[in-house]
Amino acid sequence: MTKIFQILFFICLVAIEYLATTSSSIPVIEHTWDKANHFIAFFVLYILFSGGFNIFTLLGKVSLLFLFAFQIEFIQYFIPNRNFSLWDIFADCVGIVLAIVVLSLYTQYIKKKVTYLGFIER
Repeated sequence: MTKIFQILFFICLVAIEYLATTSSSIPVIEHTWDKANHFIAFFVLYILFSGGFNIFTLLGKVSLLFLFAFQIEFIQYFIPNRNFSLWDIFADCVGIVLAIVVLSLYTQYIKKKVTYLGFIER
């Protein structure tokens, strides 16, 4: 399962990089709220990153995804009709934080369920 998460993570990473840095017009992307796109992209990236790369700490994952978010905005500064936006980085960070909360709640739920069913060795 880890390999699937890793593959999906890199597919999403490349797709997000392309969508964020292309000067081509993509109607589906352009007709949605930009902050929602950022939020969803980084929510999904964090989930896939966590599922595929257990070697990184929470701080490591957050730091790397933050650098990716900053890199996207930095590149957009140099692309015609695009700009650097701290609000986009903020939306990326909100997506990451919500993904952390959701994964934490899911993990707690699974631990309770496993403990309730008696699968935890004592």
